[in-house]
Amino acid sequence: MKLKPIALAAAAGAVVLSTLLATPAIAQPKEQFFPALPYRTGPYGPNGAPWANGYADYLKYVNAKGGINGVKIIYEECETGYDTARGVECYERLKGKHGGATLFQPLSTGITFALTDKAPVDKIPLITAGYGRSDSQDGLVFGWNFPLAGTYWVAADVLVQHIAKKEGGFDKLKGKKIALVYHDSPYGKEPIALLQERGKLHGYDLQLLPVTHPGVEQKATWLQIRQSRPDYVFLWGWGVMNSVALKEAQATGFPRDKMYGVWWSAAEPDVKDVGDGAKGYHGLAMQHGAHPSAKITKDVLDTLHAKGQGTGPKEEVGSVLYMRGLMSAMLAVEGVKRAQERFGKGKWMTAEQTRWGLENLSLDQKKLDALGFGEVMRPVSTTCADHMGPAWARLHTWDGSKWTFSSDWYQADESILKPLVKSTAAKYAAEKKITPRTPAQCQS
Repeated sequence: MKLKPIALAAAAGAVVLSTLLATPAIAQPKEQFFPALPYRTGPYGPNGAPWANGYADYLKYVNAKGGINGVKIIYEECETGYDTARGVECYERLKGKHGGATLFQPLSTGITFALTDKAPVDKIPLITAGYGRSDSQDGLVFGWNFPLAGTYWVAADVLVQHIAKKEGGFDKLKGKKIALVYHDSPYGKEPIALLQERGKLHGYDLQLLPVTHPGVEQKATWLQIRQSRPDYVFLWGWGVMNSVALKEAQATGFPRDKMYGVWWSAAEPDVKDVGDGAKGYHGLAMQHGAHPSAKITKDVLDTLHAKGQGTGPKEEVGSVLYMRGLMSAMLAVEGVKRAQERFGKGKWMTAEQTRWGLENLSLDQKKLDALGFGEVMRPVSTTCADHMGPAWARLHTWDGSKWTFSSDWYQADESILKPLVKSTAAKYAAEKKITPRTPAQCQS
């Protein structure tokens, strides 16, 4: 276990963002504590580090601009190594520090599952942007989980929509074979329910091919693919598993343009070592993709990296996973800002107050433009009942050297999504003996 200590944000490459001012302590508002559970080491480190760097940089950037309406941020990481038990231990160590955690971002579906029972007891929100439990969109049952901007059911639904469009209609999917190559963990298993539901509707054959952690050995998996000859492969991998899958696809002759990865399988670390061998491979963009020219990218470069205060290498700013960390931090900060609108602008927000802010988010295009995210993502709004917000995604394709957007926006089909969320959340509530909140209770 390694806990990173508090340090001054001015230190080059520092992660902690506490800013000490010369004014008397009595005049300063209490600092907002943002703990994080990333991983920079082990087989998932190459993918986890860019996210963590983007997350830390955005909080530094907010502090450099004066904080959250004057309230400065303290940020502290605890390295989990993408291990659920270590993640829970980190959560327990950090949750009460510095006046109490504002919220957590577990950066792991397994850790999210483990913390879902703890968060309601501790009354600390969990933001799981693009991961975690898909059924936690139901805020009446999962009152402290926020899978903002998309779940794995959204991802799976969009992929099915996309290949149906390519084939000429949903009726053309009948008899097709789709192989799901997935990380054998809660993360990798998440899309199965939605893909099975779509399979019942459209008549395609779904082949489930689990890959054991960390995913470096996949020869048997790709032998099955060579034998069964699926029409499409959906890749639900993470870390080294993704590049290994692409290399095995190349070795067995499976066309990369028939491969589609979820948004955690479609970033620069997944393809850079494969290069031209990954050319034509498609991946979902969790709204954002790579944005080297976005306003927020330029602002962070000017404010931090030009002064030697960036968290990671300057070259990764604007890359896919860096942008995801940046976006995740922005959503957290905006949750606190929204809470301040009700409970006091410029005041320190408790975790419970922050939850109210997160389930009353209203980031329209004008706000996103002002934040520098206008070209990066679509507007986000949440309610007590809907903790996810928008169900949109698009695709990008690796051209051998960079990711480029390659589809229009798709919206997940709510006639399929909502019943699945409702039934699964109801089952969870029954198992855990949870009485779902009413909308009226949410506003108290």
